[in-house]
Amino acid sequence: MKLYVGNLSFDTSEADLRDIFEQFGTVRETRVINDRETGRSRGFAFVTMGNDAEGRAAIGTLHGKQFAGRTITVNEARPKEERPRQSLSQSRR
Repeated sequence: MKLYVGNLSFDTSEADLRDIFEQFGTVRETRVINDRETGRSRGFAFVTMGNDAEGRAAIGTLHGKQFAGRTITVNEARPKEERPRQSLSQSRR
């Protein structure tokens, strides 16, 4: 099960996420999302758990809890939505 983790501190690392989610089971992947231009964290991440039961346990326990001074959001990740591609002339106006 893939989880969305939001409202993270910009200093949160993938290792930090692995540490808090491993208490619920197998963590297959952690991925902190960074801004393409600055390389700085965008304040959210994705964590892939070993199975649905482990993911639901993590959601039930961690959603709305304090982590690194912030109240985090943890829920099941939604599929990425298709967005129309912008031509280079339309981007960054």
